[in-house]
Amino acid sequence: MLRNASHRPPAGRATSQAARRAVRRAARKAIRRDVRRAVRRRGPRRIACLAALLSLAAACDSADPAARRAEVAGPAGEPIVIGMDEDSSGPGASYGVPAGRTVRDAVRDINRRGGVLGRPLKLVVENDASDPTKTPSVVRKLLGEGAKAVILSTGGGSVLQAKPVLQGARVPAFAPVAISEGAVTPPNADYVFMLGNPISDFTKVYCAAMKQAGYRRLGVMTDLSPTIVALNRILLPKLRACVDVVGVEQAELGSSDVTPQVARLKRHDPDAVFVSSVGGIYEILIQNKLAEQMPGLARYSLASIGNQPGFWKVANPRALDGLAFMGALVPGNPRAEALRGFLTRERGGRFEMTAYDAQAWDSVQLIKTAIERARSLDGNRLKQELEKLRGYRPAFGQSRLTLSFAPGKHIGADGLCGLALVEFGRGNRPGGMQHGYQPQCG
Repeated sequence: MLRNASHRPPAGRATSQAARRAVRRAARKAIRRDVRRAVRRRGPRRIACLAALLSLAAACDSADPAARRAEVAGPAGEPIVIGMDEDSSGPGASYGVPAGRTVRDAVRDINRRGGVLGRPLKLVVENDASDPTKTPSVVRKLLGEGAKAVILSTGGGSVLQAKPVLQGARVPAFAPVAISEGAVTPPNADYVFMLGNPISDFTKVYCAAMKQAGYRRLGVMTDLSPTIVALNRILLPKLRACVDVVGVEQAELGSSDVTPQVARLKRHDPDAVFVSSVGGIYEILIQNKLAEQMPGLARYSLASIGNQPGFWKVANPRALDGLAFMGALVPGNPRAEALRGFLTRERGGRFEMTAYDAQAWDSVQLIKTAIERARSLDGNRLKQELEKLRGYRPAFGQSRLTLSFAPGKHIGADGLCGLALVEFGRGNRPGGMQHGYQPQCG
C-alpha cells in the first residue's frame, strides 16, 4: 500500500539547526542592544537608523516559523524542472486555470518541505489556448526548457496531440483534467497517465441512474469544441446503447442564443436532457434556456459546470436547480478535506475547491513519488516507477478509492467510486449527492 504524505501542514526538514539558531539569537541580541543605545544617545545618525533597526529586529523575532525553516533547511542544488501546458486563454481555461493554480500551490508546498531528493522543483508553464494544433510546439518548448515530467492542464484534444511528442522524448506526463480514454490508449500512449475515471465510466453511471429513474428518451445538447467533439465519439454511442437518444443539437461555443436548438429538442418530448460541454458561459446559456422552456425536466451534465463556481452566479435564479453532474469530490474523504483546508489557508478568504484542484494536486504528488523512488530523472525510469504504483489514496473520489498503475493500465482509478452524481440545490450551488443511483467501490 502506498502511504500518502500529501496533506500534512508544510514543514522544514527535521534536521538539527542548533548552530544557526544560536547565530540568529546572537544577531537579535546585538540589534536590541544597538536600539537601546540609539534611544539613550539620541544622536542624529543613530536616530536616523532607529526605524531600520527596529524593522530588522521585528523581522528576526516575528517572521513566520515555516518561512524561517524553509530559509534554513530549504532545498538546494540544481532545480528539477516540471513543465505544464496550462490552457489559460481558450475555452478550456475554465478547467485549465484552476488545475494550474493548484499545481503551483503543490510545487511551492513541496519546496517548503525540502524539495525532492533535496532539490527544489521548478515549474515552467506554457499555454496552448485550447488549440490542439499548438500543443506539439508548446510541449516541445517545455521539453526544451528541461522539463523531466509534464502536466497537461488542458483539454483532451490537446492531450492527443501531445502524446507523440512525449513518446518521442520519453518524458512522462499526467493529464489531470482529461477524461477521454484516447489520452492513454495506443498509439503513443506509453508516457501519458490519467488519474480519474474515463468517459466510458461516466456513461455507466449515467445509464444506471437513468434506468433507475425510468428515463427512456434522452435529448442531447452539445458544443463543437475539439475536446467535446472527441469525447462525444465515445459518449454518444454508449448512451444510445442504454437509452433512446431522440435528438442531438449542437452549437458553437461563441453562440449567443440557443433558443432554436432547445425548441427542437422540446418537440422530441424527451424524459431528460444531457448537456455535453466544456461548460463556461455557453453551458449557462443552455441551462438558462432549458429551465425556461422545459421547467421541471430532468437534466444531466458533464463534470465541467459543477467544477466552475465562477459561473454559477451568472445563471438565472434557480436555473441550475436539480441539475445533476458527474462529481469527484465526495463527502467523507478525509484527504479532500485536508486539501481543502490547506488551499483555503494558502489563498485566504472563501475558497471553492473542485475536482480539478484535487486531481492536479495528486498529479504533482505522484510525480514526486516516482522521482524519489527512481532516484533518477530518466524518463523511462520514471515511467516504470509510475507503473509500479499501487494503492495510492487520492484527494478525490470516495474515501475507499485507490489509484494504481501498471503497464497497459495508465488510468489510475480502481473502480467507479472515483465518481459521484451531485445535484445542484437552491441558489445555483451544488446541494449534495443525488438521490437514487450512486456508483460504489467494489
